[in-house]
Amino acid sequence: MITLGGIIGASLFVGSGNVIRMVGPAAVLSYLLGGILVFFAMRMLGEMAAARPTVGSFMEYARVGLGDWAGYFVGWLYWYFWVGVIAFEAVVGGSILSGWFPGIPLWLMSFILIMIFTATNLISVRSFGEVEFWLASVKVAVIIVFLVVGAMFAFGLWPNADFSFPNLWQHGGFAPQGAGAVIAGVAVVIFSYFGTEIAVMAAAESENPSKGIRQATVTIIWRILLFFVGSIFLIVAIVPWNELPDPEVKAPFAYVFGLFGLPGADLIMSIVIFTAVCSVLNSGLYSAARMFSALAGEGLAPRIVARKSKNGVPVVAVIASTLGGYAAVIVNFVAPDSGIFDFIMNSAGLVALFVYVFVAITQMRLRSRMSPEEVSNLKLKMWLHPWLGISVVVAVVAIVVVMLFSGDSSRTQVWTSLVAVAVLAVFWPLVRRNLTLRKRATPATVSGERTETPHSTL
Repeated sequence: MITLGGIIGASLFVGSGNVIRMVGPAAVLSYLLGGILVFFAMRMLGEMAAARPTVGSFMEYARVGLGDWAGYFVGWLYWYFWVGVIAFEAVVGGSILSGWFPGIPLWLMSFILIMIFTATNLISVRSFGEVEFWLASVKVAVIIVFLVVGAMFAFGLWPNADFSFPNLWQHGGFAPQGAGAVIAGVAVVIFSYFGTEIAVMAAAESENPSKGIRQATVTIIWRILLFFVGSIFLIVAIVPWNELPDPEVKAPFAYVFGLFGLPGADLIMSIVIFTAVCSVLNSGLYSAARMFSALAGEGLAPRIVARKSKNGVPVVAVIASTLGGYAAVIVNFVAPDSGIFDFIMNSAGLVALFVYVFVAITQMRLRSRMSPEEVSNLKLKMWLHPWLGISVVVAVVAIVVVMLFSGDSSRTQVWTSLVAVAVLAVFWPLVRRNLTLRKRATPATVSGERTETPHSTL
């Protein structure tokens, strides 16, 4: 449920409309290809995490396998991404609440949302998990209803419905915009899946980390196929792709629910989208805080950030992550035309792809250093090593190339993300110097941590 909570958000309920309008019925293939790429990356992450559970997840594995520099870059980029998500979801959630309660300022609603989920995360890990479970349950219940009723509608078994599957190949064909649009669609949908790794981070704090990690990793592909690919398939089967309204006017799920004749479809979807926003905000704050705390624990961020409460909650990391969200929200409302908020959103655009590349390279590096006996003892293995790992890296490079030629918005994401990486590169010498001083100050402990060979930790 935490995995689903991290990925099912407005990007599916609303953003899928843009993908369908851009690709056509073949948007199903875009979601399927993107899901397969994420599944391979999760399998590689699961192999490492099941053997050595840690809240730092792929940041820690990258540090062990590739060096401190890798942990520094991937960890900070990941934290930066989720801080941006916190701000974005707070703004979206605030705008929904303002529509329901027009007398209250939008910025205040956004602040209240951040404060509520800050409190949820500060209480305990269990409180985060309980809240996320129920928020995710609402989304899952709605999608299940959508899948059941949608299938009946598409087969003509619903009142006033006709057999509508010909919509898949009529109106210009299955891929009216060509194969290139399908690949370009993958570049868009890949970000809808980002958040699956939250389950691996959360499992590291559970009673049985290895079991939880294996379950999340093995079952993720079926969840993606059912909830994402299945939903998109039904939408393009029920509605001609070129008749789907602009998502900014009406979300595709709300539009299709309206066709079902269900009463209050618009209000229901507004509540569901608000629930999805809250869920992503909650899980985003959890992810940002855990990664920030893990960075501090490795000396890649200020030590104070690693401090935890009696319940094991990284209090300073949680509060520090929300401060970034508050700042972004303030910028959005004080200077909406400055472009600063848009830069924050765009500059985190490639983080998902960076993470997948680091996961693939790290897994291949660590596996290559293991003996045959150590490989046989792995509790979860990546298939066809190293070829599927190489395919993930190649696919990511191809997606970036497609983004460079897919329009101004995609190119902007690429270049602004590279700017964020360049800023981190500027500060790396200072961080590396602090790491060196730390090793000299505590040689017994730190060198013991650093001399651990990658294959021995797995």
